[in-house]
Order: sequence, then C-alpha cells, then structure tokens
Amino acid sequence: MSFFKKLKDKINNQTEQVTNKFKTGMTKTRDNFTSKVNDLVARYRTVDEEFFEELEEILISADVGVQTVMELIEELEMEVKRRNIKDTEQVKEVISEKLVEIYYGGDEESIEELNLNEDGLSVVLIVGVNGVGKTTTIGKLAYQLKQEGKKVVLAAGDTFRAGAIEQLEVWGERTGVDVIKHSEGSDPAAVIYDGIQAAKSRGADVLLCDTAGRLQNKVNLMKELSKVKNVISREIEGAPHETLLVLDATTGQNAMAQAKTFKEATDVSGIVLTKLDGTARGGIVLAIRNEMGLPVKFVGLGEQMTDLQRFNAHQFVYGLFGDLVDDSAEE
Repeated sequence: MSFFKKLKDKINNQTEQVTNKFKTGMTKTRDNFTSKVNDLVARYRTVDEEFFEELEEILISADVGVQTVMELIEELEMEVKRRNIKDTEQVKEVISEKLVEIYYGGDEESIEELNLNEDGLSVVLIVGVNGVGKTTTIGKLAYQLKQEGKKVVLAAGDTFRAGAIEQLEVWGERTGVDVIKHSEGSDPAAVIYDGIQAAKSRGADVLLCDTAGRLQNKVNLMKELSKVKNVISREIEGAPHETLLVLDATTGQNAMAQAKTFKEATDVSGIVLTKLDGTARGGIVLAIRNEMGLPVKFVGLGEQMTDLQRFNAHQFVYGLFGDLVDDSAEE
C-alpha cells in the first residue's frame, strides 16, 4: 500500500472537521510548498543531484530549517537509492513519509497529548513574548477544556503589560470561566498563588496561568519564571504539569530564537504555534520539533474559538499534500 493511501486511512479515523481545518488552514503553506514541488517534478524527468539541490531550496524557503533540511535531503537520497526510484513523481510520497518520520522519530503513534493531572488540579503555565497570541490561546484552550467537561480557572499573571488583565477578563467572560487577578504591576507569583488557592477551593480541574512576555532582559525573565514555577511546585506536587510556549508561525526563524531563549529560562514542555493559517512557511513546525526537541501540542488554524487544534503530524502532512492524498485514495 502506498504511503498516501496509508495516510488517508489514518486521517479517516479522525473527524472530518479536523481534517478540513488542517487542509483549509494550511492553504498558504500548501500553495507555496506543493506548487513549487510540483513545478520541480514537472521540470525533471529523473531524480539527480540537481533535483535534490532545488528541493533543498524549496524546503528551506518553507522554513523547515537548515539543519532539518540537510537531514531530510540525506534520508531522501538514501531512500530513493534503496527503492531504486527513477521517476520524480514518486518522490512526493517519499517526502511526505519522511516528514512524518522526522516529527514522530519513527514512532508514528506517539501523538502528543496535553499532560494533565488525573487525580487533582492540573496547572498549565503559558509563556511567550507579547503579540504572539498568548492571551487568545489561553482563551481558546479554556474553551476547549470546558467543552471536554473540565472546570477551568484563569490566572492573570501578566501584570506588566497594559490591558493584559482586561484582555484575559474578556476571554473569561466569553468562555464562562473565572479569572483571578490583581492590580497592574502586582507580583506575578502572588497572582499565581491566589489562582491556585481559588482553583482548589472551587474544585477546578485546570488552572491556566498567563505570564509576562518580556525578552528585553533575559535575566529578569528567568528570575520571574523561576519564582512563579517555585510557587506552583510548592503548592502542588509535580506542577506545573505543562509549560506551553506560544509562538507566532508567521515570524519563522525568529520563533526558533524565542524557543531557544524560553527553553533556557524555563522547562518548556510543548509548543503552541499560532497563526499557522496566516503563513506560507509552515515548515517551522518540523524545525521546532527536530532542532529543539519540543513537541508542537497545538496549532492555530483560524480566528474562531474552535480553531485551536491539537497537533497531529499526519493531519499536517495531509494539509501539505491533501489533493495528492485524495487522488491516490480514489485510485
């Protein structure tokens, strides 16, 4: 069975709504990436060194990342030789297959889920610079968790940015969840402490904690996040259960730089990649996973409350090659 047929079988086991969101949400990346790959395949009759050199440029332009591209091209060359592939058209399936392998590291079933405490309050720390969609992500995640039957409380720990507290309150009203806040300029750790106590007393399942996103002084950032984390771990053993870094997909390699800084400052456990629908360079997903060793747990595929999706590499590759996958499945 071809890889495209296997891929179609896998995504058929998931909801049609999710599949359509990935395909629609990744239109810009697909139009950029797939059209270039199709053009490349049309211009070359055989798979040779020049073919791989041009493919390398296409992958880099999609922000897959230089290190990841080098590894991918090397694996593609080996696989093409192993299968004795001569026709450039067949390479598209091999590319798809290798993209999934890069993400999952050979274990295609290890889809990353949100790590939550099954026996009590789960604390999720949300970090990231200002302007990446951090507060919006918190609101959408609160909505999603509430839809799953969980009681959610928000803690407005970004006390430094003007309007951040009010913005979180708006999301609290939209989603029908409580927001624990102090006045602007308050100690973020004190807000998080009160958030934990309120969540406990109200029998909440999940506490989502907003944080300030200042990168101007990395030392201050590290001290602040360390203080917040110490408060959380002191009050709840094993917490925070997740530290999610929110990155803007449209910033490309700048998002990688942010990921490195925050990884140094705190124990980031996963990435939320916002605005994936707004970029033609969606390959940043693979660069983050491969070069940073961090799983992308959620992606933003639109403006609606329901457009924050749990990331799935099979759906991602379908978003890139959807038409080819569908055509293959109909054969």
